[in-house]
Amino acid sequence: MIPFTTLSSIAVPVLRDNVDTDAVIPSREMRSTGRTGLADGLFAPWRYSDVDARLPDPDFALNRPEARGARILLGGANFGCGSSREHAVWALAEWGIRCVIAASFAPIFAANCVRNGLLPLTLPSATVASLAWREVCVDLAAQTVAEGADSYPFDIGAEAKQMLLHGLDAIDLTLTQAPAIEAWTAADRVARPWAYLASHRESTT
Repeated sequence: MIPFTTLSSIAVPVLRDNVDTDAVIPSREMRSTGRTGLADGLFAPWRYSDVDARLPDPDFALNRPEARGARILLGGANFGCGSSREHAVWALAEWGIRCVIAASFAPIFAANCVRNGLLPLTLPSATVASLAWREVCVDLAAQTVAEGADSYPFDIGAEAKQMLLHGLDAIDLTLTQAPAIEAWTAADRVARPWAYLASHRESTT
């Protein structure tokens, strides 16, 4: 994954509470199990006045000219609730979003964000609303969101921060502990040699 360090972008508001994953990417828009080809269906029920004809609704935030190239999305409380579908995060990422700032997140959605290189960042709802259509700078190392002369701190778990800063997925994160894992295995092999007999036989056949 691409590491997340700092990010500057216009912040596009979709300031609705309880935005579920079926609104982010409806099931009818998921035509494969892959991570690509989903951006066109992002927020399809709201983004298009005619979904089948793909007629954009000019009043929806992502269709406004100033949203072009935006990397930050603003949301309300409980963003990403509903199903656990990872496609919701994939659709946001393919469209270009790398950070969602909201009052709160559904836990599974937030975890899916981190595993796919998106930063789920929580701030008070009034602060989130104040960032709409502003140029915002997110500094993950410093854990701050800046807009003009104003700066807002945010919290993030140490593991999530490490994964995002260094572009690590769950497997990569485990492999950072490879020396400790190898040392434990070597010591355990001495302490419990019988536990390794089957694997030894398999490796020599």
